[in-house]
Amino acid sequence: QVQLVESGGGLVQAGGSLRLSCAASGRTFNNYAMAWFRQAPGTEREIVAAIAGSGGASYYADSVKGRFTISRDNAKNTVYLQMISLKPEDTAVYYCAARPGLLGIYEYDYWGQGTQVTVSS
Repeated sequence: QVQLVESGGGLVQAGGSLRLSCAASGRTFNNYAMAWFRQAPGTEREIVAAIAGSGGASYYADSVKGRFTISRDNAKNTVYLQMISLKPEDTAVYYCAARPGLLGIYEYDYWGQGTQVTVSS
């Protein structure tokens, strides 16, 4: 069982930056691929970025490439999402998720409660 707790959301102006953090419980954090998803009102949840357990591979949605960076610190059981050049369309609830094994964009088993990111124009 993995428990995930996100933090770092908030209100920021367009062009600004935020860093989200996700703290995970458990002693085998590096056995889990981690990802950030987001869901805006009236839309389906979509994957934003994902990172392998070792941190050696990552995936980004086209909409965030070059602006968002996913990273992890396995010693601290924490994954991060650094977001720069934020746009109003980045406004959403951001969720941290975990899945055992390899990096992927589907079938995440564990989810955090979400943190709101609001980008004003």
